[in-house]
Amino acid sequence: MTIQNFIPANFIASQVKLSLLEDIGQQDLTADLIPANALAKARLISRQEAVLCGRDWFNEVFKQLDPNIDINWFFNDADQLRENAVICELSGNARALLSGERTAMNFLQTFSGTATQTKRYTDIIKDLPVKLLDTRKTLPGLRLGQKYAVRCGGGVNHRFGLYDAILIKENHILAAGSITAAVTQAKVLHPNVSIEIEVETMDELQQALGTAADIILLDNFSLEMLRDAVRVTQGKVALEASGGVNIDTLRAIAETGVDRISVGQLTKDLLSVDLSMRFID
Repeated sequence: MTIQNFIPANFIASQVKLSLLEDIGQQDLTADLIPANALAKARLISRQEAVLCGRDWFNEVFKQLDPNIDINWFFNDADQLRENAVICELSGNARALLSGERTAMNFLQTFSGTATQTKRYTDIIKDLPVKLLDTRKTLPGLRLGQKYAVRCGGGVNHRFGLYDAILIKENHILAAGSITAAVTQAKVLHPNVSIEIEVETMDELQQALGTAADIILLDNFSLEMLRDAVRVTQGKVALEASGGVNIDTLRAIAETGVDRISVGQLTKDLLSVDLSMRFID
């Protein structure tokens, strides 16, 4: 996983700058209790099994506070962590280590939580020829990081935003007048962009099959309807299942033969990974 080809370094720097301002403001009042020139060492530990993600954000926090802080990593992004694993060790100015601890861990815990959640899902369907996709249901301001985390967990990214792909939904269809009209207009305006259309019934699926859509999203289809959709489509267009997907329903949905499954819970309902940073002698 090469983050440099995914997220610009200056984007991470700007996120970290805002997060440090949010937490420290003008001054870390508690860190002032420590002598300004005091040095310290710390160890970051995972309190649970997890998939690591977010090293670049963690590094950037301490880089902005004190570029002389040294961080020695023992794991890379996308690596599996065992419980009580020592993830990295830090050394440098004690005040900077204390001031950056929470912000750095917030990034690492959140992105590792997304990667870990994704890994749980991908493990369930790893033997099936179906792709697990994320959605735009991400934490505000952290979308690129969470999309990167999904990749670390073995998932695939759906569109990043409203700017890089077209997904025609119910309200778009109503505004355009019909499924055919919506897809036709999309092709005219953006001929080189992937077009996906959401359908809610088998009748709408038949209408969508008569268009130039690249992907058809089957919204809240039952398992029987999903199987029927696969049979009717016969591989003419990629089918994506969405809605009602969770850790318990994923396997059955994947076994219907759809090509893609999008899951909002990968990025929306995540649990942060339990990490601990402790000073050491």
